[in-house]
Amino acid sequence: MSEINTYKYYVGGKFVTSTSGNLIDIDCPYEQRIVGRVQAISKAEADLAIAATKEAQKDWADLDLFKRADLLNKWADQLEVDAHEIAEIIMQEVGKTWNDAVKEVTRTAEFIRYTVQEYIHTNDTSMSGQNYPGGSKNKIAIIKRIPLGTVLAISPFNYPVNLSVAKIAPALISGNAVVFKPATQGAISAVKIIESFDKVGFPADILQLLTGKGSDIGDYVSEHEGIDMISFTGGATTGRHLSSFSTMKPMVLELGGKDPAIVCEDADIDKAVFEIMSGAFSYSGQRCTAIKRVLVNEAVADELVAKLKDEVEKLTVGMPIDNPVIVPLINKGSADYVEGLITDAIADGATLLVGNKREDNLIYPTLFDHVTPDMRLAWEEPFGPVLPIIRVSSDAKAIELANQSEYGLQASVFSRDFSRAAAIAEKIEAGSVQINGRTERGPDHFPFLGVKNSGMGVHGISRTIDAMTREKLLIINL
Repeated sequence: MSEINTYKYYVGGKFVTSTSGNLIDIDCPYEQRIVGRVQAISKAEADLAIAATKEAQKDWADLDLFKRADLLNKWADQLEVDAHEIAEIIMQEVGKTWNDAVKEVTRTAEFIRYTVQEYIHTNDTSMSGQNYPGGSKNKIAIIKRIPLGTVLAISPFNYPVNLSVAKIAPALISGNAVVFKPATQGAISAVKIIESFDKVGFPADILQLLTGKGSDIGDYVSEHEGIDMISFTGGATTGRHLSSFSTMKPMVLELGGKDPAIVCEDADIDKAVFEIMSGAFSYSGQRCTAIKRVLVNEAVADELVAKLKDEVEKLTVGMPIDNPVIVPLINKGSADYVEGLITDAIADGATLLVGNKREDNLIYPTLFDHVTPDMRLAWEEPFGPVLPIIRVSSDAKAIELANQSEYGLQASVFSRDFSRAAAIAEKIEAGSVQINGRTERGPDHFPFLGVKNSGMGVHGISRTIDAMTREKLLIINL
């Protein structure tokens, strides 16, 4: 048996071992083995790490912008150099296919470079007092954006590199310091990207990587008086919990979804099938933006269902190294939950078309027809490869069912009539609506947001920079 690596946490520009002596085993989702162990830091260690960011942040914000930009660009370059090493850990730790893991790292390097350029091209604005009735032409306001201070970045397991750096890079380029708390499952991937960060030569204490279970230190660091802003991506339950103690602390929450695909009777069915398959089943549906239910007009339901069934039966299933579409879910609890939704749907009378097979954490792609609104599968987010089809009589009914969800992240509308699709999109309660395309996060510079229990605030490169800075006026009296 090979030796199990133990990974340190990162504070003061160094990788160190926690004085707590406690370690957390990180299990491989698809093999019965431990990938590695990470530190379970103490609250006292968190205190020291957060406190150290205060002075470091001031110096970092005062550093010439192009020096900050140069360091971040060098980090992007280093990530590409280390891409295969990082991808190997992503695959082992969160079960992402090899190809997707490599793409995640290279996409992240591109994200950093774009973020740097976006901030460089952001200019201060000005206003004249004479433009307001009774104002004065002798007053001119210069409106600047200044950093908030120390940003707490909390990332999820499913994109442990991209969605971590999507918080870290905008925070750093805009002059903030960062306390980085990754998901426990995903923490080794976090260590690997900070190893790349460390090679570049950033100043000490502008970024601290704190590892530990959310139940032990998550609330503590989130409520900490030394944290000036929180950027969180994860489950809706945790997001609601965070928002409950967000008094006077800026916060951006990116949460879950029950994203519908609405298929009208005039849709290009082949196009809809292609987009739904990609949207629903990539990475086994472990994406907040995955299509998680299909609301199809009953006039074309039989055709759509038959074609979806054929495509689901063709999906490749297996281990991540072989690059299948369907891989094992992140852990046994997730697989149990998805299996429970499937079992209940069958018991409640849904028509099972494909699937209902499990091997350990591997849930085979599962497709249901005739799912009705009284079933759990119609409303609960599976975060797995199971897709319910709900037949509807009209656009109005599809909109009604879409909007009854507690979530409102994204939706897709399929119709050859753009005016019709746009009219439906306007009525759907979601942060984004894709017309004739799958639900997805990118491109990364687009605004990304959810409503209801799907989130609070807006992501997307320029929007994230805005969220991590505040306006400050300099008023010049002539």
